[in-house]
Amino acid sequence: MIRHLLHVDFEAHRGLQEQVRESLVNAILGGIFAADTPLPSCRQLAQQLQVSRNTTALVFESLVNEGYLISRPRSGYYLHPDYHTPRLSAPTPALCTADNAPLWGKRLNITPSQQESILKPAGWMHYRYPFIYGQPDTRQFPLASWRSAANWLHGGMRDPAWVVDHIDQDVPMLIEQIRTRVLPKRGIVAAPDEILITLGSQNALYLLTRLLMSRQTRVGVENPGFREAINTFLLGESQIVPHAVDAEGIVLTDTPCDYYYVTPGHQVPTGVTMSKARRSQLLAHATQHDAVIIEDDYDSESNFQANPLPALKASDRSGRVIYVSSLSKALSPGLRLGFMVADPDLIDEARALRRLVYRHPPTNIQYQMAHFLAQGHYETHLRRYRDDSARRWDMLNTALSTLLPECRPLPGSEHANAFWLRTPGNISTQQLTWRAAHTGVLIEPGARHFLDAAPPDNFFRMGFHAITPDAIAPGVDVLRSQLAQMG
Repeated sequence: MIRHLLHVDFEAHRGLQEQVRESLVNAILGGIFAADTPLPSCRQLAQQLQVSRNTTALVFESLVNEGYLISRPRSGYYLHPDYHTPRLSAPTPALCTADNAPLWGKRLNITPSQQESILKPAGWMHYRYPFIYGQPDTRQFPLASWRSAANWLHGGMRDPAWVVDHIDQDVPMLIEQIRTRVLPKRGIVAAPDEILITLGSQNALYLLTRLLMSRQTRVGVENPGFREAINTFLLGESQIVPHAVDAEGIVLTDTPCDYYYVTPGHQVPTGVTMSKARRSQLLAHATQHDAVIIEDDYDSESNFQANPLPALKASDRSGRVIYVSSLSKALSPGLRLGFMVADPDLIDEARALRRLVYRHPPTNIQYQMAHFLAQGHYETHLRRYRDDSARRWDMLNTALSTLLPECRPLPGSEHANAFWLRTPGNISTQQLTWRAAHTGVLIEPGARHFLDAAPPDNFFRMGFHAITPDAIAPGVDVLRSQLAQMG
């Protein structure tokens, strides 16, 4: 027995048993322990790692139960015979040479990495004043109720239906919760066969691109607009037709399009809410020109306006609106759970395409979210999220009005989940972003949202969920000083 075989640099946020077990498993699979030599005893290992004997005893027993170790009375714990031969590491691959390596640049049909995209620094959370959009305050995640839903899912009393491959089907319980709890709040009535679960709303846009778009397709988009949606449509080599945005939303032109992609709840990135008049105009325009509208209601659940307008889909009387939204935007963007509402024929084909790509979203997450919804935990979280968002919006709005009155948002964008601002004069937001970052302030330059050949360089966006509330005003003050130095 060699006492120094195991060393664990314990991490405070992880359980002791979990870390001790992980180290033991790594040692077993790595062939560190000899076949006929007992492992350190519970007491010895506990002393070596400075943990309780109960911790090491529980770990040893779990490894016996799972076939890693065997217990010999009055002798100790030994490797199970299956692990007497060390697991060999993978052989070192042969190095490719210029003579035999494929020329991947010539083989690629598309190069998504070359597309314009909205980038965020990987270490944004280390900035003192991260005014970025799309990242939540992780401290607000309802961990206790989410864990309760997980305990329900993994409880031994119910049939673990989530372990089965459902081929192309969604969890009926989640479909029903969306149909009866989520969609009515947006004024939408839908049958179960009109709903498809997706890996976020972005995934829904990809499915629609593959099903509906080609080189001959003309897609009308907002300008400035949601760059990732436009990039997705470009995968189908569609013709992108930019449409300006004013205080009422997308500005229609006489040039007809096959599809119109819009964000009417809060336009991305300006935050403008599409007016009732403009919505009616868009629906009439689509009917007149036999077009289809793709409505991205990405912030439907996080919308904290007092009386938000119903979804555009709620006014659709001719089946021309495809509705996509997210279940995880306000809860945890990392969950990647969204849905699409459309005609059953389109949903059927989207389901078949989804099956070819990834079968279906993870069933366990669907069940857990369904229970989370059914128990009212989701609505409770949304109430708190909206209240907190309203407070943060007021704080940032006050700070901007007081400290940066020359940078004002567009009319009609009140109570959006971010501020779309314009710098005065010829001040470049690219330079402002760079200067601000060096003082701990993280903002997002707006040029990449535009489709113009020479996009304007005097717009920027500021979010308020990733930053702590008490840092909002000081952060704006630091940004003010940087802007003043550039003036």
